[in-house]
Amino acid sequence: MMQKLHRNLVVAVIAGLKDILLDKKQADSTVEQILTSNKTWGARDRHFIADNIYHIVRYKRLYEFCSDEEAWGEGAIWRIFATKWLTDGHELPEWEEFATLNKEAILKQFESAQSIPKIRESVPDWLDVLGLKELGKDWEKEITALNTPAKFCLRINTLKANKAVITKQLTDEGVEFAESEIAPDALIILSKKNFRSHPAYKNGLFEVQDIASQLVAPMLQVASGMKVIDGCAGAGGKALHLAALMKNQGEILAVDTHEKKLEELTRRANRAGCFIIQTLDASKLTHNYQARLQSFADRILLDVPCSGTGVLRRKPDAKWSLTEKFINELKNAQSQILDEYSPMLKPGGLLVYSTCSIFPSENQKQIQAFIKRSSISFELEEEKVISPAETGFDGFYIARLKRI
Repeated sequence: MMQKLHRNLVVAVIAGLKDILLDKKQADSTVEQILTSNKTWGARDRHFIADNIYHIVRYKRLYEFCSDEEAWGEGAIWRIFATKWLTDGHELPEWEEFATLNKEAILKQFESAQSIPKIRESVPDWLDVLGLKELGKDWEKEITALNTPAKFCLRINTLKANKAVITKQLTDEGVEFAESEIAPDALIILSKKNFRSHPAYKNGLFEVQDIASQLVAPMLQVASGMKVIDGCAGAGGKALHLAALMKNQGEILAVDTHEKKLEELTRRANRAGCFIIQTLDASKLTHNYQARLQSFADRILLDVPCSGTGVLRRKPDAKWSLTEKFINELKNAQSQILDEYSPMLKPGGLLVYSTCSIFPSENQKQIQAFIKRSSISFELEEEKVISPAETGFDGFYIARLKRI
């Protein structure tokens, strides 16, 4: 059965792709803006727009290959969309934008692409070379997994709710979900629903957080009353999780270089009923301030800036903006962060280092190099490598170190 294309929806897809691929705007904010721009679109329309934008961004190189596009402009984006539509098994309407397309040639190229992993899975040459160097034979299965849509996961905020309350509410609403064997406060949502407008979310009863990310805070083994430093707090997902694990008792100093993220953290903490987090702009972490924090913390979390290769399924546009030079700069920053924060840990205290990267050079090798060079003695207690291919969740690395 031929699926009909509605021109107004295709125009919205083209506009989104133009913003992302030509004007280099972020995919998630672009899609959100488009979906909220027309109140008459129903759920099916919104799904069509979002799915096609993300899919084409994810497989940009594949569709370029199939349609023989090189110079990107608005006309090329129309033809790229048409290529996706044809390779999905549909027929094209007789629109002017599609007049020059050769269906047989496109389908032949699509078939030949299946035997070329870097084309089939749509990654730049340099990233394919780096991935093979870092992961060897595992690279192909990881990039295949990272092209599947991410699962939607919640973390129940145990400061305000418990799993029984939330699961009953979702069941009453007809929402399908599954529980996780590895993250006790997590729910994997199987129904399509806008949870950010849900009253329980607005009241702070749960947070949106991937399962892999939910494994980080428990690795710190926090307890009520502890002093904790979150050195790369961002918008605070893991700091909020730590506060819940600490039962809102103790101190969490959340540090970040982005003031707007810290403002968002404060808003989220207020919504979650969390009152033990103090935020600090990293620019104010002066030498004197650092000196006062020497041997201060019982626990330190360093969820460091990284390549984000473990979350490409959520941010497929990152494939086209990442560079090897930038990744190398990030690795230098990771080393500096470890060196800067580690003296703030008390003897006997625990430090957790984590990334959402799948590359060992940002993960195991960083920790090995740090332990070897540090003037403070640390031992590696435990490390976890969360593989997207093996788990279906985001790619993460988590290491727990003890200061001896």
